[in-house]
Formats: sequence, structure tokens, C-alpha cells
Amino acid sequence: MTMSVQHNPLADLFPAQGDIPPAYALPEPVVQEMILIGGELRPWTGPMRTVISPVYLRRGEALEPCEIGRFPEATVAESLAALNAAVAAYDKGRGTWPTMSIAERIACMQDFTRKMIEKRAEVVRLIMWEIGKNLPDAEKEFDRTIDYIKATINAVRDLDNDNSRFVMVEGTIGQIRRTPLGVVLCMGPFNYPLNETFATLIPALIMGNTVVFKTPRWGVLLFTPLIEAFRTSFPKGVINFVYGQGHKVIPPLLNTGVINVLTLIGSSKVADELKKQHPKVNRLRAVLGLDAKNAAIVLPDADLDLAVRECLSGALSFNGQRCTALKMLLVHSSIVDEFLQRFVTALGKLGRGMPWDKGAALTPLPDIGKAQHMHDLVEDALALGARIVNAEGGASCATFFEPAVVYPVKEGMRLYREEQFGPVVPVTPFDTIETALDYVISSEYGQQVSLFSVNPDVIAELVDPLVNQVCRVNLNCQCQRGPDVFPFTGRKDSAEGTLSVTDALRSFSIRSMIAAKQTDDSKKLLDDIVLNHKSKFINTRFVF
Repeated sequence: MTMSVQHNPLADLFPAQGDIPPAYALPEPVVQEMILIGGELRPWTGPMRTVISPVYLRRGEALEPCEIGRFPEATVAESLAALNAAVAAYDKGRGTWPTMSIAERIACMQDFTRKMIEKRAEVVRLIMWEIGKNLPDAEKEFDRTIDYIKATINAVRDLDNDNSRFVMVEGTIGQIRRTPLGVVLCMGPFNYPLNETFATLIPALIMGNTVVFKTPRWGVLLFTPLIEAFRTSFPKGVINFVYGQGHKVIPPLLNTGVINVLTLIGSSKVADELKKQHPKVNRLRAVLGLDAKNAAIVLPDADLDLAVRECLSGALSFNGQRCTALKMLLVHSSIVDEFLQRFVTALGKLGRGMPWDKGAALTPLPDIGKAQHMHDLVEDALALGARIVNAEGGASCATFFEPAVVYPVKEGMRLYREEQFGPVVPVTPFDTIETALDYVISSEYGQQVSLFSVNPDVIAELVDPLVNQVCRVNLNCQCQRGPDVFPFTGRKDSAEGTLSVTDALRSFSIRSMIAAKQTDDSKKLLDDIVLNHKSKFINTRFVF
């Protein structure tokens, strides 16, 4: 929808067609007309969903939406076909992929990685155009994903080598290895559509599971350059794509009862509803990254320059659209005025612009509806007595929303408890440590918290109770996921299961073992199997 933007200075942030650097322009719309199912690219002739970029184009006094591609508006029939292909490929644990050796699976994953790296420029460009992520962060997301794949390969190699020996205990010979769970339904998020999706999809695959992958709401086209790599690097049916509206196509998949693992990065409400769709919930393992309302607690003795810098980045990196973002700033009453002054000054220095603009830290949101949601949250707080601290806060134009620093936010305002997932920064004062602790304790979420203080006694007093409320306490730094070798999880409604390079391998597998009496006949039997390489499970091979 074309919109008039007369007298709106934010309109100048959007480009005219000729302003787009050739290196980052889309030469033509990306049209995904095939669906990867069962190792085949099946032609799609049905309805297509149009993808509108967050980047609107300026034409005179108007902004026009920019169509960047289309993908299948697939139905339940295609989704069930994808599921059936994954079930057939797993074949009750007898399929080619689940019975492959770790070394063979690693070879497939390395082949995929080489092909993926060749598509870096295309994928990075699509990340910018589809979700508005700036160029440095889009490049970082791609490169970090490659590093994650390589780290996963190394971790699974080490895991298998550690399990390559037999153990003898109380007259029993055993060999214990990790084996796949079955069919995995993988649903990734829009904010890190590549990295967060692959943080579950890659370990699920390499452990021998077969996968049904539902593309995110925003960030669909960026997978198009990778489809051929998926098709040619893995056996047929190991990875299958699902398109369409999630609320329509996903419940029927779970209703079949044949999905063994649900992995979702998204809303706890959605996760609750999806789990209920499975007829045998005790057979369903869930690996979930869900909501968060991570708080920063800024104490009177905090290094204010450091606290402001970390809180600004923590609250507004990728426009605040991160589950690990700081979504509530609790600042001691004695320093809150100075903190706000410094925070607003630093916010004013952040670059605004399009994803490829040099120094652009604040960029357009995925769609106009997202900007309107930010307006709704701010208006609710203003109606209940809060104010916008920064002069231009809350202004918007099309998909661009100027960050709003809202103060004082209190119980009863939506911003106090609701996860905003966008460029609105709620700030509330507190007088006692107990008040700050109570906020975290009473929250429905328990992912992370940040503490800002130079006093070891105060830090120690806070850390001891907080580690029993959240799963990561950050000292004088913002909340974050990495490094990827660290456990990433949450309490309460924030997560189920743990994701890190090694934890993810465990999340998508189970320990299985063979056991025999410690007799000469057993040793002879096992020797025959091992020395003549008769089993992929019973072996002592070392993977290099």
C-alpha cells in the first residue's frame, strides 16, 4: 500500500530505487516455486504468498512497498507429504540416515557446509531485505552459523570417540552411544532465521534424525539459495520443507502422533497449543526457546558509562528483536535521572537508516503491523502515567519506529510484564534490592538478567537468589546467547531443553547401549563384530 509521507522527516531514511548500492540490490524478485519433499523439488502451481520488504521505496512524497519475492502458500496436503517423506526416510530407525556411521553423517554435513558458504552473499542480502537486519549483523549471523556447524561437527566427533570403547562393570560388558529420536519438526524464528533455526536443525540432523522444517513467518526466501545444497548433500527425505500458514499446516502434523521431537523458537503460548495437538504427549520431546523479559538491574554504585553502553546495546541491538534483549531496565532511584540523561544522549547518536547504510544501528521493522504494536504498548503506558523521555521517541514512518524510552513504567502497564520484542525501552526506578529481586522472581519468564555494580558484596547478595530464578546472570554486561559452547536455556516459560553445541546433541538423541555377560563367548562374539566391521553401533573406530 502506497502512503503519503509529507512532512515526515523519517521518510528520508528510505531509499529511492537509484539510491540502493548495486552490491546489495535484488536484481529480481526471488520466486520459490518448488518444495523440497523426499529429496525432490516438487513443482508448486498453487497460490503464492508475496513477500514485502521492510524497506519501502521513496517516490516523490510517497513510500511504496517493495515486493522481493514469493513462496508457496502450501496446504495441509503438502505438509503431510513432507512428514511422510521424513517418516519413510527414518523407516523406524532402519533408514539410511539413522543407520549411518557418525563419520558418514559428518561427511554429508561438511559437503552441505561447503555449498552453503558459496551462497553467503545471496543469503546475507536476503536477510537484509526480508527482516531489515543491518549488513554487519546479517554477515555475522551467516558466519556465526557456519562456525556453529563446524563446532557441532567437532563436538559430535568427540562424543562418538568418547563412546567408542567398551566398559566392563560387575561382570557386564557394555557399549553406550547416543542414537536418534526419530522425526523432528523444526520451527525457526524470524529474528535469527538462519542461526537460530540451524541451532536446532543441524544437531537434529547430525544425530541421525530426519527433519520436517517449517520456514519462519518472516525470513523464508533466504533459504531458497540453500535448498539445492540440502537436496544434494543428504539422503532423500532427510530434510523436507513446509510452507504455508503455521496455524493451519502444523497442527495436522502433530495430530498424526508420528513426530518425535518438536523444536520451536517462539512464543510459549504457541508451544503450549502445539504440544496439546500431539495424541501421545509423553512420546513427544520438546526443545523450546520461548519468551523472555530479561531485566537489567542498575545499582547505585554502577559504572554508569558502562551500564548505559551495555543497556543501550542490550535493549536495541537489531531494534530490540532478540529473546536475549534487555526488555526492562530497573535503575536505582538515586541515579535514575542521570542514567536516563546519559542513555537518551547515547541513543541519539545511534545511526538510523537502511540495512546496508554504513553505521545504521536502527533499521526498519519486519512490517507495518510490528510498528503499530510498538505504538499500542507506548500509548498504554502513557495513558497510565508514564512519559516518553527522548524527544522523538515513538515517532514512526511506514516500517521505521523511532525507539521510545518510557519512564516510569509500573505494574499494570503492559510494558511492565509483556515482552515488547521491539524498540521500546521501559525504565522503572527502585529503592531496595528486594524490590528489584521481586520483579525477577514474580516474572513468568526466567531466561537471564544483567547486574550492574562494582561492589562484590552486593553482587554476591543478588547472584545467589537470582541463579535460582534465571539460567544466566550477566555481571556488568548485557544479556546474550553466546559463546555457543555455553548452555542456553531458561526457567519458567522461557525454555524447555538446553541449547549449546554439546547440549543440543544430547537434546536430539538418547543414550542406547548393548550389554552382554562378561564371558569368553561374549568376548568372542563382540570381537567378530568389531574386527570385521559388521555393525555401525558396535565398533571401536576412531573418527578423525
